[in-house]
Amino acid sequence: MGMIVSLLVLSALIFFHELGHYLAARLMGVYIEVFSIGFGKKIASFNKWGTEWRIAMIPLGGYVKMKGQNDADPAQVSLDDDSYNTKTPAQRIFILVAGPAANFILAFVLYFFIALGGPTALSPVIGKIVDDSPAFVAGLQTNDTIRSIDGIPISTWNDMAEIISSSTKSLNLEIVRNGYIEFKTLTPTLQESTNMYGEAIQKKMIGISSAGVTHTLDLGFGETLGYATEQTVFASTMIFTGVKKLLFGEVPAKELGGVISIVKITSDASAAGWMSVLFFAALISVNLGVLNLLPIPALDGGHIMFNLYEMITRHAPSEAVLIKLTIAGWVVLFSLMGLGLFNDINRLVG
Repeated sequence: MGMIVSLLVLSALIFFHELGHYLAARLMGVYIEVFSIGFGKKIASFNKWGTEWRIAMIPLGGYVKMKGQNDADPAQVSLDDDSYNTKTPAQRIFILVAGPAANFILAFVLYFFIALGGPTALSPVIGKIVDDSPAFVAGLQTNDTIRSIDGIPISTWNDMAEIISSSTKSLNLEIVRNGYIEFKTLTPTLQESTNMYGEAIQKKMIGISSAGVTHTLDLGFGETLGYATEQTVFASTMIFTGVKKLLFGEVPAKELGGVISIVKITSDASAAGWMSVLFFAALISVNLGVLNLLPIPALDGGHIMFNLYEMITRHAPSEAVLIKLTIAGWVVLFSLMGLGLFNDINRLVG
């Protein structure tokens, strides 16, 4: 069952990405020959609105075949009015950006529905306390609940962590202990920690860990919109930063995951309930949007790069350059996919 859910989620995300390209291309007057979910031999198809809609055997991607555009043969062009080739660079960029944009919009919608369903958050309840830490010296105890810091109400563990990490002075904590309110003053200190990318960092902390208590967030309509926006921006920033760190060697290549990781984690999420599936689907959707914007010729970002070049120089790249860069792009793309698959297999074996 988990495998089926994984494939359905992945196919749905690919469909929305390609739908973005499709709608933008139709809006610009470009004829769409094929709309495919999956690669390879087709297993089902039908014709509607002048386009062949198909499902192919390998469900690891998809494509919209526009008249005049063929990644397998970049030199192939069509000068008809309804061809991709006859559109201005700005119109082509609009078509190319529409795919990743659809993924970001879909992620926002998914996060919105998650917010409507009542997402859970870590409560500011203290678990373990490090000996001789600021919290220990101030007299904080396990199961204390931090109610406010310097008069600012605290509702989640993340709220508390952000205030502590950005502090520049002593903090006044209002805590709840056994039903009674107490006040404590402490000064966070710089301590060594690790970030979400596994890098060692210096961070202001007070020496406490979470008790693992969670609560459901009760959000109004405005707060629901804010939650969806915040989560979409956070996921996008996290993935952009992760890709940058991977490319510059700040994060080891072994951290790269492939389709097996996606299927496995989605399968695990399905066992945890629909909220987990929606949350991970939103994250994958953002991932697809970000990765497709990379300036690799085989991806949307590479085509955007070519069109920006044409806008600036007033002439398109030569046919020879297009072919060489496209081949190089496919080599890079398949190498990354191979590395991700290799890492996935290593994790499974491990």
